[in-house]
Amino acid sequence: MENNIQILGIAGSLRKESYNRKLLKIAQGLLPENTTFEIFDLIDIPLFNEDVEAEGLPAAVAAFRNAIQKADSLFIASPEYNSSITGVLKNALDWASRSYNKQPNPLTLKPVAILGAGGRGGTDRSQYHLRSVLNHLNMYVVNKPEVLISMPGRQVFDELGNLTDDFALKLIRQLLQNLVNYTIQLRK
Repeated sequence: MENNIQILGIAGSLRKESYNRKLLKIAQGLLPENTTFEIFDLIDIPLFNEDVEAEGLPAAVAAFRNAIQKADSLFIASPEYNSSITGVLKNALDWASRSYNKQPNPLTLKPVAILGAGGRGGTDRSQYHLRSVLNHLNMYVVNKPEVLISMPGRQVFDELGNLTDDFALKLIRQLLQNLVNYTIQLRK
């Protein structure tokens, strides 16, 4: 059995300098052995509309679904908007969660890990809501460690975008290892 794991990273923010996008880039440098990590940008995914879906999947949606299908697991870094998940992330999950052309959705039974950087609670409420959505989609969510990077009142990223919180780096490394271990276990 091959143990190479392909992880697809998704940022729940469209902002180019998003802290959560930076977390994905940091994660790329903390990977366990035999692991690859690709980041998919959600910027071109249109708002979900069944009329559009009936005419054929938009190219960005088809590319997103294909990237999910090819990946062994997902790694989602997202901020918290209004005490919940971002609209852009929910929209992308809505597109990916649909069966299309008699093919099941690519999210079913996919392992996924989540983390986030943001407000005082470090995205704890959005992660709670995201876990609910992912569980409903029949995905395998890695539960520990929870990576909740609280930002107000402290500088956790330097001017180059590097994460300066050593404990957070340790947790991200452990979350990635747990995701890989979980993915391998599910293959058996």
